[in-house]
Amino acid sequence: MDKEKPSLQRSIGLAGSILLVSGLMIGTGVFKKIAPMAQSGIGEGYILLAWSIAGLVTVLGAFTYAGLSLLSTETGGVYEYLRLSFGNFISFLYGWAVFMIIGSGSIAALGFIIFQSVNSLDRLPEPLFAGSGIKVLGVGLIWLLTWLNCRGIRKGSDLNVVVTLVKIAGMVLLIGSGLFFSGHPPLEKSVPAVIHPLTGFALFSGLFGSMLSALYAYDGWANITFISGEIKNPRRNLPIAIVAGVGIVLVLYVLLNFSYMRVLPVSRFAGMSDNTIAGVEVAKGVFGPPGAILMALFIIISGFGALNACIIVFSRVYFRMAQEQAFFSLAAKVHPRFRTPFIALYISAAWCSILVLSGSFEVISNMVIFSGYIFFALAAWGLIRMKRKRAFPARVWAYPFAPVTIILFCITLLTVTVIREPLTSLTAVALIAGGLPFYWYFRRQSKVAAPINTI
Repeated sequence: MDKEKPSLQRSIGLAGSILLVSGLMIGTGVFKKIAPMAQSGIGEGYILLAWSIAGLVTVLGAFTYAGLSLLSTETGGVYEYLRLSFGNFISFLYGWAVFMIIGSGSIAALGFIIFQSVNSLDRLPEPLFAGSGIKVLGVGLIWLLTWLNCRGIRKGSDLNVVVTLVKIAGMVLLIGSGLFFSGHPPLEKSVPAVIHPLTGFALFSGLFGSMLSALYAYDGWANITFISGEIKNPRRNLPIAIVAGVGIVLVLYVLLNFSYMRVLPVSRFAGMSDNTIAGVEVAKGVFGPPGAILMALFIIISGFGALNACIIVFSRVYFRMAQEQAFFSLAAKVHPRFRTPFIALYISAAWCSILVLSGSFEVISNMVIFSGYIFFALAAWGLIRMKRKRAFPARVWAYPFAPVTIILFCITLLTVTVIREPLTSLTAVALIAGGLPFYWYFRRQSKVAAPINTI
């Protein structure tokens, strides 16, 4: 008699799910993005407006994905929702985009940034080439966390809970210090004391560009859906976790940026170089040089937590694709003892390592956002489509306002990105289209002639 194949275990409760959403969102972006926002020429009020609008868009997205989570409780999340809404071709393109750009690019960038921050405290050796120490250690950390998560999602989830609580505590401390801080430090001579106010289209362009920076910092909240097959009572807990986690981060981000501008004027942020971390400079302004060191350590911990959470969730997309015979079949294997998709985790780590060593992180991060919002719009349309088909009767928060707003926003964002960064946009589309030969290969291997389980 054949033994039953091992399956993933539902071991993550509501609190762990909420903290995983927050942990996925709170990475390094919120500590850096105020500088490019200030460099766009907008003032304090508009910077806070950009964070607030981007946060509200994210909340509407949370409502949309909370509704989609009622479609399925299987592992795979957005991949699964797109498969049910549009068939396996669109879902494969999404899964391929996650593998090539969205997920792997996020992991690679975090692995690099963590040791870039370490390097700012104490210069790392470069045994092979310039920056090789940062890259080699980044690859090593990705494999270490991959190994840890192969030994059980509960271990990875517990680690995420601890790190996320530390991140939130550190942000609250920085917020409190900024709110009670009085008096700006003297301006450097090289920094302009006044930023001329923008009007008309220049103001719109500056505000929209700042919103893109804020959206990058908010990104990651939807990734909790990828592990829906390992969440207890997902029909109840997953929607609550998405909305609650996004709400917590929205409040923290707006308050944190408000406190930044209590400590340093906008003109100081506008004069910062690309290698300067705004959060570190704020901590230095409040606590002096020791504060800068503590803040750099905090950012390292924050990036570490986000990296661990990303490694947990993205491998589940490839696992689900393999189950549907739309990826390499070995990726569907579950470890007989630890009940984790260990082969999918190792495949993910291998491709992420290649991206880390490639070093093209600025281009990759831009492609992550562009590619993600293509499928964000499709997912919102999928919710409308499935509701019109009466695929599920449950009431969805803010429907149809939320998905319609998301679709319009995504169209605007994608259009502006194509105009402003045509090469990056075309490269992202080419990488996604590069999955077509693999799609036909997997279809041929599985001998499937039609979309799977479409509704």
